[in-house]
Amino acid sequence: MLLPDKHIGFAESLIGLGAFILEDLSRPLDIDTLWRNFEKVRGNQFPAFHSFDNMILAVDMLFAIGAINLLADGQIIRSNLEQELCA
Repeated sequence: MLLPDKHIGFAESLIGLGAFILEDLSRPLDIDTLWRNFEKVRGNQFPAFHSFDNMILAVDMLFAIGAINLLADGQIIRSNLEQELCA
């Protein structure tokens, strides 16, 4: 369920959930706030069901590819990949 395919839509994949997380990270947030924000829009703006376990897997995936970083206090921030690649 990491990647979308013929039977799994983009919203149902961890990549799709990761896209939602990246959009939500306009400011540093902790994992609980990310989950509460997702629960608010689940069904209305985000058409697929995901468990908290999937949220953790999507955050792990984003960290592994360098899209997010963790602060010392446990908050999650977006990486500045564009600045790092252009420098």
